[in-house]
Amino acid sequence: MNILLKSAKIVCPENKELHLKKRDILIKKGIIEKIGASLDAQSNSKVVEKDNLHVSLGWFDSSISFGEPGFEERETIANGLFTAGKSGFTDIILNPNTNPVPDTSSDVVFLKERGQGKATKIYPLGTLTKNANGVDLAELFDMKNAGAVAFYDFKKQISNPNLLKIALLYAQNFDGLVYSFPQDGDIKGKGVAHEGEVSTKLGIKGIPALSEELQIARDLFILEYTGGKLHIPTISSAGSVKLIAEAKKKGLDVSCSVAIHNLFFSDETLEGFDTHFKVSPPLRTKSDGKALIKGVKNGTIDFVTSDHIPMDIEHKRVEFDNAKSGSLGLESAFGGLNTIFELEETIGYLTKGRSRFHIETPELKEGSKACLTLFNPDGEYTFHTTNILSTSTNSMFLGATLKGKVYGIINNDQSIL
Repeated sequence: MNILLKSAKIVCPENKELHLKKRDILIKKGIIEKIGASLDAQSNSKVVEKDNLHVSLGWFDSSISFGEPGFEERETIANGLFTAGKSGFTDIILNPNTNPVPDTSSDVVFLKERGQGKATKIYPLGTLTKNANGVDLAELFDMKNAGAVAFYDFKKQISNPNLLKIALLYAQNFDGLVYSFPQDGDIKGKGVAHEGEVSTKLGIKGIPALSEELQIARDLFILEYTGGKLHIPTISSAGSVKLIAEAKKKGLDVSCSVAIHNLFFSDETLEGFDTHFKVSPPLRTKSDGKALIKGVKNGTIDFVTSDHIPMDIEHKRVEFDNAKSGSLGLESAFGGLNTIFELEETIGYLTKGRSRFHIETPELKEGSKACLTLFNPDGEYTFHTTNILSTSTNSMFLGATLKGKVYGIINNDQSIL
């Protein structure tokens, strides 16, 4: 595959010589062969010219769910990877949100093989416990050798503190990364939205921020005792940001992420009882959102994620209390972030995080493998169903005003443009 990108503005702070410069980029057989002010197209090269073309290192997302195996009606791996590529992502962490869950090495191998040879690369998570039931540890070492990059019982708390202690101790033998979802189920109870003024006014059961912060405090105490590596996915409250900042000052090896929708929306959107806005953790207050944005900017929050969760319509077109949590996020990720942050910040957040999972970090220079995202950062638009490429359509961004357009990716000697 030979491609010539014409007049592409490079957004890559890691390469100071090229950062914010307009250049032609020649890619041959998946390798960046030449970067120059004006390059001639060769007879066998595909020339790519786009309005206000910008290019950066390929984007990375640490929390993606599809449906296969078991929930193919929500999303298949093939269409999910195509959607990720068109949304600008070259590398994704795949959640164990399937049926059956991946709790053995053969399950991990299946997921790796289903993503083999695609433009967007899959890095699967294995479950932390067998059947993700929170009782017995799964085959962590075998799954790590099969390609699992970390271990997570998706959106389920680790109720037994001793189980987390054992997991953190055991995983140190092979440099494993353990996830702990930040939610105390007993305090959450039957809550479906943030506990506060809005939930009280609407008469729906609330989930206090305490349920998240208490779980995080417990997990950080255990991490301080055991050592090891802990990742806390999709935090949502100001108190959580403070707890993690304090833990990092102590030198604990902890990382965390935040879902883009928790930066973009608040619980005030629930006043229409639209189940698209039912997510876990829930949308919280505007002041929580401001604290999360500050946490992203100062580095307390390690990476942002789309927290992409396709959900079939049967589980969304019901009463708010009975609807399943989750929203699409891939197609709106760039537009949402680019609306909140400056361009260079947005690209920085979308390209960092790989090293936490021992994924090779790409480079944008001659001689390197082409791992690139193409986009136009300008222009506002209203997000409609026509912008959705996923099989499911459960996006909370429908009707939102976003900024920028993604053209696609070049990666793994392929292109999705």
